[in-house]
Amino acid sequence: MYFKQFFDEKLAQYAYLIGCQANGTAVIIDPMRDIDQYIDAAAKENLTITAAADTHIHADYISGLREFAERGVKVYASDEGDKDWKYEWLKNSDYNFELMTDGDEFKIGNITIKAWHTPGHTPEHLSYFITDGATANEPLGVATGDFVFVGDVGRPDLLESAAGQKNVMEPSARTLFNTVETFKNVPEYVQVWPGHGAGSACGKALGAIPKTTVGYELKYNNSLKAATTEDNFVKFILDGQPEPPLYFARMKRDNKMGPAVIGGPPKARRLTIKEMKEVAGKKDTVLLDTRERSEFYEGHVPGSLLSPLNKQFNTVAGSYITEEEKIILLVDEYQVEEAILDLYRIGLDNVVGYVTLKDFQNYKNQEGDIETLEDIKFSDIDIMDEDDVLLDVRKQSEYSEFNIDGSINIAHTRLLPNIEKLSRDHKHYVHCQAGGRSAVAAALLKRNGFNVTVIDDEIDKYKETVSG
Repeated sequence: MYFKQFFDEKLAQYAYLIGCQANGTAVIIDPMRDIDQYIDAAAKENLTITAAADTHIHADYISGLREFAERGVKVYASDEGDKDWKYEWLKNSDYNFELMTDGDEFKIGNITIKAWHTPGHTPEHLSYFITDGATANEPLGVATGDFVFVGDVGRPDLLESAAGQKNVMEPSARTLFNTVETFKNVPEYVQVWPGHGAGSACGKALGAIPKTTVGYELKYNNSLKAATTEDNFVKFILDGQPEPPLYFARMKRDNKMGPAVIGGPPKARRLTIKEMKEVAGKKDTVLLDTRERSEFYEGHVPGSLLSPLNKQFNTVAGSYITEEEKIILLVDEYQVEEAILDLYRIGLDNVVGYVTLKDFQNYKNQEGDIETLEDIKFSDIDIMDEDDVLLDVRKQSEYSEFNIDGSINIAHTRLLPNIEKLSRDHKHYVHCQAGGRSAVAAALLKRNGFNVTVIDDEIDKYKETVSG
């Protein structure tokens, strides 16, 4: 059996290529939208991907299942769960597909893939047991998707906190408890191949180790260890879950109804300085500035959003840009394709152009409009007037642990839908833990007409001053 794990650092997402070398066929589990990476990797091993499977309707990225279906590959998807959580795009389609329920199997050469219904994270969630029939008649491992991670389990609150369903958080957690009870019966030697690693917003304490075993997780996974009673598990698993990025609801919708098929990542053209000047201040077009925040403070095109091209790029862009808005990238030329691909993976396909760092310098030299963003340290907040607002954009759990008297809290990933709760009549001072989240949040506020200053500093330093 051939086995390869793929990892995307920005989305902390794992996909799995599993092949039968005896007959040269393979299956890909939980593929992302840019499927050529898997096809090319399989070809290097003299394998052809003949099947693709999803564990569930994903919330954090566009699935590659439809892209594989478009190319004639047979796709497998869950038919578990209620009527609201079905793969609508497969119904009445002419794709080659099979809907799976608990216990269903399909084969790739000598390899058997068996569906196991593991609800809780979502109602339709499946895991897949993998058995290499050439050497064994029992599973070697299980692709758990967003059910069991290294050190954690998939959060059961997303149907409510991200997808907008009401009063389903606690029932989902109780369903997850029952699924965890069945996990305890899986042989301890079975390997666990999770759908995400450290950095994913699909859990609260995911480990960075790429794979694990059932026995190890039963012994050391705090979420599983909390399942001593149902009530204890529910309390533990719902406590401290981070606010989900805004785009999660859109991903659920798109993966359910059918992602757009556009033939791969869009091809953006490099804009002229004249076109760049025309972008400044446009309401239907976002200039997404990928530079470091210090550079953004010193000067940026009016109306720009900030999202440095780091591990938070997808989260910020997905939470601050709507699918209707056109996107212009300000990006280092060698990173253009990377940025476009990252946006494509979360369904932001409307990238119409880009400008380079040299273009931006020429724009400034030709007297293009420039704005700055004021930044201060915590030691300077005594300059705040009585009517000014101190906005804390950390997670609610961080805010509950420690906050500055008089501050208000809106997590940076939920700022856009809550922005009208803030008053443009007051100046806002924005802070987070160390400056990164407050910088992107301040740029969003400035784009939307707020008078704003970033507190680019570590809150631990402030804590020392007030505790000392």
